[in-house]
Amino acid sequence: MKTIRVEKVTLNFGAGKDQALLEKGVKLIKHVTGISPVKTITQKRIQEWGLRPGLPIGCKLTLRGPRAIEVLGQLLESKEKILKERQFDTMGNLSFGIPEYIDIEGLEYDPDLKIIGLEVAVTLERPGYRVKRRRINTRSVGKKHQVTKEEAIAFVQSKGIKVI
Repeated sequence: MKTIRVEKVTLNFGAGKDQALLEKGVKLIKHVTGISPVKTITQKRIQEWGLRPGLPIGCKLTLRGPRAIEVLGQLLESKEKILKERQFDTMGNLSFGIPEYIDIEGLEYDPDLKIIGLEVAVTLERPGYRVKRRRINTRSVGKKHQVTKEEAIAFVQSKGIKVI
């Protein structure tokens, strides 16, 4: 029950109110994974930024299972398997950005996309985390069972990734 595993990998692209850039982001994530992402939509009105409710401002895609591990390996290769300690949060999750998609192994330069990047968030968990997500008899996960920052770093290092 103490083994740590990758629960999900989330790819995110934020475009703001620029719809042309958003379409490039959708195309990029589809190009990387082969799956169409979901557009994220604003909930609030922020007049200074020119946002109103219902306006699409980004896109995201959540991957689980073997496909998530496969894509994560590709994305970490683009970072040369080096992460920084500050990219881990206190709950053991990690996130990093890829500034240029052409660094990802197996992707060619697309003149329509130009040079754009994306953000990657990896959620780590242990068996038994389902108790906090289930519909009936929901409970919180005990403090000793939660993944800490140090445990997440040790897990990543055991997979051959260097943490600075």
